[in-house]
Amino acid sequence: MFGLVGKFIAQEGKREALISVLAAATGELPGCLSYIVARDARDADTIWITEVWEDAAHHAASLKLPAVQQAIQQARPWIRSMEQVATTEPVSGVGPSPA
Repeated sequence: MFGLVGKFIAQEGKREALISVLAAATGELPGCLSYIVARDARDADTIWITEVWEDAAHHAASLKLPAVQQAIQQARPWIRSMEQVATTEPVSGVGPSPA
């Protein structure tokens, strides 16, 4: 398995709009086992994304999907910065069901 943890900092006041775009883009993602969008509890502009994929190739392929490309274009103006915090190798876990 292949995992990523990312940190997005939204433009001031745009976190909820950015969350909406990120959440909407998670429909059909072949090879995606988990994609969690979470608000930072201490910073009103920060979002955390935690992803688990069958492998790195599935993640790379997802970035080329039309829905993902559209979400990236729509979200870009609302992103102040983004950082890939960690690449992980998931070995076990349980996650919430999508909202």
